Amino acid sequence: MNDMSFTERAVANTETKITARGVQVYYGENHAIKDVDVDILDKTVTAFIGPSGCGKSTFLRCLNRMNDTIDIARIEGEILLDGEDIYDKRVDPVQLRAKVGMVFQKPNPFPKSIYDNVAYGPKIHGLTRSRAELEEVVESALRKAALWNEVKDRLHAPGTGLSGGQQQRLCIARAIATSPEVLLMDEPCSALDPIATAQVEELIDELRANFSVVIVTHSMQQAARVSQKTAFFHLGHLVEYDDTDKIFTNPSDPRTESYITGRIG
Repeated sequence: MNDMSFTERAVANTETKITARGVQVYYGENHAIKDVDVDILDKTVTAFIGPSGCGKSTFLRCLNRMNDTIDIARIEGEILLDGEDIYDKRVDPVQLRAKVGMVFQKPNPFPKSIYDNVAYGPKIHGLTRSRAELEEVVESALRKAALWNEVKDRLHAPGTGLSGGQQQRLCIARAIATSPEVLLMDEPCSALDPIATAQVEELIDELRANFSVVIVTHSMQQAARVSQKTAFFHLGHLVEYDDTDKIFTNPSDPRTESYITGRIG
């Protein structure tokens, strides 16, 4: 009899999606990320936790080259997506971001209709050949984001007219409409009320069937609820990375334990 739990077996059968080796990030003189090595798995939710300013969001933004938009940012080391170097000169960051979608802290729908918010990515990337195909993609993304039943009768109403939780699910639908392989979420629930947070957490759990999901969260309870793997960052270092259960019940590093028990924060 296999004594691994179902979750452990699922994680054990999972491929590495993103490999980072020796990653350093500098903002001008500030050395924000120091020598990070990590393997992020496919079909898994990975949580990045740690005190404010510890580097977790900075590292997340390396994974789809969002730091490229900051003039003073400099990145060293290697980040591979399916074995391909995402910082290779030949990689188009716009195409990369279609493959590695991102959802931000504050819901930020475009000032367009619900339909156009979701259709935008597939249109600019030329992913559909007809109006009917685009409509299918929009419906599919809204269904995956658990929003279809709430908005199907008002697709042409403005996305900004939705509630906060619905707006965040719309942003998730927008991110998954380009059929990404990885979904990055930077504190996606911090602007939401508890009910909307629970809906987004449930959605994150469903999304891992199709995506590698990486979530930055300031809530340890959230990390414990939604993730299978957890990385603890402190002062720009990746201190510890392991199965979520182990990080929260039996961490290897005293700094992790101090953070989990509330002694540092």
